[in-house]
Amino acid sequence: MSRPQFPMQERVPQELPPLDHRGRSERVRSRLETSSFITADPANIRWLTGFTGSTAWAVVLPDRVVLVTDGRYADRASADVAGAGVEDEVEVAVEDSQPAMRDHVVRLASGLGAVGAEAARLTHARWTDLAEHLPLVAADGAVESERRVKDTAELARIAHACRIADAALAVVAPRLGDGLTETDVHDELEHLMRQMGADGPSYDTIVASGPVHAARPHHGAVRRTIVPGDTVVIDVGALVDGYHSDMTRSYVIGVPQPLQQEWYDLVLAAQLAGLEVVGPGVASREVDAACRQVFDEAGVGEWFVHASGHGVGLVIHEEPFHARTSEAELVVGDVVTVEPGLYRAGFGGFRVEDLVEVTAHGHRILTHSPKDAPCLPSPPTI
Repeated sequence: MSRPQFPMQERVPQELPPLDHRGRSERVRSRLETSSFITADPANIRWLTGFTGSTAWAVVLPDRVVLVTDGRYADRASADVAGAGVEDEVEVAVEDSQPAMRDHVVRLASGLGAVGAEAARLTHARWTDLAEHLPLVAADGAVESERRVKDTAELARIAHACRIADAALAVVAPRLGDGLTETDVHDELEHLMRQMGADGPSYDTIVASGPVHAARPHHGAVRRTIVPGDTVVIDVGALVDGYHSDMTRSYVIGVPQPLQQEWYDLVLAAQLAGLEVVGPGVASREVDAACRQVFDEAGVGEWFVHASGHGVGLVIHEEPFHARTSEAELVVGDVVTVEPGLYRAGFGGFRVEDLVEVTAHGHRILTHSPKDAPCLPSPPTI
């Protein structure tokens, strides 16, 4: 089967304000109970220093941050730090191998007392190795807690990513009934998002169709042809300058059957109930509870098999998580999803998901693709 033909699309215009990394290291220091801190997590390093490579350590010392990387990234590291405007806060050190990088980290942090490190992110082998030379203590969340609150420039990138995903879906969704495969839809959405200005997809785009695949919340697209009567779940997001978007819309190919209409209406009602709760000071578990209540009262709660949402930023799944067990409380600057769904093998499934910013007075919805009926949508206003 030849690749389906879609018209060329123009970039979605947007002027993005520059990111400002200044002062971030001091904010992290204020959370530490140690005089130094080390991280190898790429998202945390990017947030602290602007470095966009895949291999590095950041060592937060009392008077500076040292970015330790290897020769592949020497020029890039210096350029990224300069671009982030933190040359006076971040020093770049380049070694020729990962063992040499590790030795450099040990030298920097030695003699400063207890050293904070991310127990949840370091492998057991790496923690054990470092602990032979440094008095490590767990300091998880020191960076992530600061990363949660997005500033104006970060919000602009996330909102722009949402606009691109909205625009790409508006082109592809009307063609779902044209004999396309899941892979056709997956590939075209990711191609269009790049064409419209994204750096790529936020994640592997989910296109799940029919009575089996649409019942899998994280199905991977395959060469199954989408046919009349299918429920179709499309989970799509764009990546812009390191920042993600996340959105899900669900469809029925043709006229919905009564049970399809009933379940879609319940999913949409649950999603709107969850959105209604989102605001500063609200416990994340209350968002989850609001979604679940709709399903439980309708007697379909057993078919909702995941949490109701999560934070989004430099990582597609980050704190806070809307789950029964969550201890998090929403704060101004959080960017979170609300995404209830119902799934049943032999029937298919539906999920509706929006990305929202928590504001001082409630929330602002960042994704705008139509969701008022399980049918092929008209293009949204971008």
